[in-house]
Amino acid sequence: MARSLTLHPQLLLSHHHPPPLHLHLNPKTHSLTRRSLLLSTSLSIATTPQLSHASPPPPPPLDTTITDRIYMDFSLCPTTFLPNTNPTLGGPDPSTDLCSESLPLGRLVLGLYGHLVPLTVSNFKSMCSPTSPSSYKNTLVHKIFPGQFFLAGRQGRRDKAEVRPPVDLPRNTEAVDSKAFLLPHSRAGVVSLCLSENDDDEDIKLDPNYRNVEFLITTGPGPCPQLDNKNIIFGTVLEGLDVISEIASIPTYKPAERIRQFNDLAKFLGDERAQNARAIWNRPLKTVYISDCGELKVAKPSLTPSLP
Repeated sequence: MARSLTLHPQLLLSHHHPPPLHLHLNPKTHSLTRRSLLLSTSLSIATTPQLSHASPPPPPPLDTTITDRIYMDFSLCPTTFLPNTNPTLGGPDPSTDLCSESLPLGRLVLGLYGHLVPLTVSNFKSMCSPTSPSSYKNTLVHKIFPGQFFLAGRQGRRDKAEVRPPVDLPRNTEAVDSKAFLLPHSRAGVVSLCLSENDDDEDIKLDPNYRNVEFLITTGPGPCPQLDNKNIIFGTVLEGLDVISEIASIPTYKPAERIRQFNDLAKFLGDERAQNARAIWNRPLKTVYISDCGELKVAKPSLTPSLP
């Protein structure tokens, strides 16, 4: 007879189902551990050496203090003019008006940045002497680009109301100084020495004594970013923005689209006549000219900087 095996019920239960393990965490101990972890992390970050990426200091602001004031009177000749020539000077007499039936448009007062570009300002002032036969007086506004700017001071023959700079005018070395090109043509009334848009004849530019005196004034209403970094801004219009608007509204010669296409083709083929034909584009259909100019003498010529 086989022996029977009898197991106690509690022993069987304890063998197959061990009692669960109850972990009793102290809330205070758990909180202290978390705070310690945060503190240790912050300390490790504070003690870790940081790589410094120091940015270079910003460049000093441009000095656009107005040191000089120039006035320019503009007039309109209602018909094609015949200059009042002076046989002694070989051109228009600076003491007489260019057009006998002129209509005054008004006066511009220009503030010049003598600290920023002193040589450009000095040459411009020399060209504004009302008694000199080499001044801007009785010379033309020869091109107008509607909504952008107009050009004046083109060199050539005095009997055609163009400019003849004096032979002793200093050479402008600021034309090769990058610091002279930093200001933007951001609004109406910016006065700039014209380099990129200069349309003096090539034979004049090849003269060893050539001095660039052509200038432009922006007419607005918006900026002219195409002129930036290419022309030297040396002043701003202080008074006479209404005169600028009047000049900008004068109609100009605009070739037909077909003429433009033929001109582009001729220029591509190297035909010199293409450039000659372009010389009359954007010319005003009425004669606009500088009837007078000179320096304004004031007790305190300097004004606070005014960026264009």
